[in-house]
Amino acid sequence: MDLFFDSSILVTSTLLAFFTLLIFHSTMKTNGYLHSFHHLSLLAFITIIFPTVVVGQDTGADFWPEGKQMAISLTFDDGRFSQVQGGTQLLDTYGVKATFYVVPSAVEQQIEGWKSAVAHGHEIANHSLVHPCSGNFAWSRDHALEEYTIEEMKKELSMANARLHELLGVEVRAFAYPCGQTYIGSGKETMSYVPLIASLFASGRGWMDEAPNDPAYLNREQLTGIEMDGKDFEEVLPIIERARNNGFWLILAGHEMGVSGDQTTRLAMLEKLIQYAQKPENGIWIAPVSEVMDYLDNQTN
Repeated sequence: MDLFFDSSILVTSTLLAFFTLLIFHSTMKTNGYLHSFHHLSLLAFITIIFPTVVVGQDTGADFWPEGKQMAISLTFDDGRFSQVQGGTQLLDTYGVKATFYVVPSAVEQQIEGWKSAVAHGHEIANHSLVHPCSGNFAWSRDHALEEYTIEEMKKELSMANARLHELLGVEVRAFAYPCGQTYIGSGKETMSYVPLIASLFASGRGWMDEAPNDPAYLNREQLTGIEMDGKDFEEVLPIIERARNNGFWLILAGHEMGVSGDQTTRLAMLEKLIQYAQKPENGIWIAPVSEVMDYLDNQTN
């Protein structure tokens, strides 16, 4: 944690405090309450001056590499066909590397495409063995989270890691919660499996979150993922700008990669985003999730 302050703000606040206390002193003396003046003036001074001295992690241009102002990770779930049938080709054209949270059975159906993705430097991450979600989804009834135990979840996640290593030769370090759901069991037996993810992976990413990640307060097992499916660049840009203004890490999450459609990250939007991010004046670092995590770990050590 660094101690930092803006000296101009401090001077202005000091002058404001001085004149405020002069007026306060005159009022107290006139009304016969000078006895309490010293205690109240100290409180007023602390109230006005202390907020100008900020304790925290400076996540501006001095924090991110090469003077960047923020980080973006592009992430895609499930291992869908379109991701290696047009999606990775667009990313490779611009030299951008993404994180793909995949299910092994999906990789098996497009093995050459996924081997090419690995060869081009994209990160392959775990999205479970069978994509279990709540039984509230009819399609997930055979793999309902409500029916899982921690032991069963651990076994399946370990099997998925092993299978991805067998298929692609990768050491899996990151995980994304299917459906963004982080629990198993139901009723009074419900429990979080976030601690399990902490024991197996360097990070865990959520889904449909509302805010980017603050490097000064990083919950690595519950990184936020903001949806980019179905959006034009003009809808994504304000999200980027807000993250950059705060020096945050924005993890964008999508599924299909194509022109349009359900759960689809539009390639036109993605191309505009990459072109925007690659302009030096925009101060954006694009990197896979685990690369950003490694950087953050090095910054805090």
